[in-house]
Amino acid sequence: MISLKGLTKRYGDRLAVDDLTLELRPGKVTGFLGPNGAGKSTTMRLVLGLDRPTAGTALVGGVPYHRIENPLRTVGALLDARAVHPGRSGHAHLTALARSNGIPVRRVGEVLEAVGMTDAARRRAGALSLGMSQRLGIAAALLGDPEVLMFDEPVNGLDPDGVRWVRGLMRSLAAEGRTVFVSSHLMSEMQLTADHLVVIGKGRLLVDAPLADVIASSSMTAVVVRTPHAADLADRLRAAGLTVKRLAENELEVAGATIEQVGDLAYEAGARLHELRTRQASLEQVYQELTSGSVEYGAAA
Repeated sequence: MISLKGLTKRYGDRLAVDDLTLELRPGKVTGFLGPNGAGKSTTMRLVLGLDRPTAGTALVGGVPYHRIENPLRTVGALLDARAVHPGRSGHAHLTALARSNGIPVRRVGEVLEAVGMTDAARRRAGALSLGMSQRLGIAAALLGDPEVLMFDEPVNGLDPDGVRWVRGLMRSLAAEGRTVFVSSHLMSEMQLTADHLVVIGKGRLLVDAPLADVIASSSMTAVVVRTPHAADLADRLRAAGLTVKRLAENELEVAGATIEQVGDLAYEAGARLHELRTRQASLEQVYQELTSGSVEYGAAA
């Protein structure tokens, strides 16, 4: 488990992380979202002891990272896929990590096979594509078979098959009871991968909730009902305090209600229904709604 309490990081006059308090629990894929400059990478660096917090704490399994014995056996991380000596082969890179962390060297072959890099293991890291570098970075994160895994933009540079593979990997790791923390800007992929969402903007926490709850609470999620009695049903729905919008002659959009509530009110009003469904907002729509006031580096329209 990863625990942040009052975590704050300031670089001169710039507040990169502002009083973050949250717990990332095992058995879930937690998606970490936020605009460019929101503080996502800085937060991960603080957890891994690569930066020192200005205030607050970041703990892994109840202790700071620098106090963890054999850290690769506890935490596996991919923050920068290119952070490998360009003249060293992938196999040599992983072997050095294994030996320096007391991990059996046979584990190198196992993780290379797991990420699909057996045939490319002897190539120099500097000659690898971005996608293959990502696979090597994931292999390094898996090397110690850790309970906590952190990935910063792990699907950058991967082809569709690789993206699908990473999605399955994240979910399988969480299913094994591990803590999986993933940062990404690909909203459609995060919607398919994450169980829980943490969203930050300008360093501050905006959301810490299950993915399904975040989407359901969006103002863009609504119930759509099609009926030949649209006018009468609209009156009945408004009388119940619901917001109703006429989409077409026989079609209504109802905000702030569940599909069961609308169905029950339609029954009470004697309205015959031809269609009743929930129009769910996409994570991209919800994300835009949540972070609209937190974008620091927006381009001109």
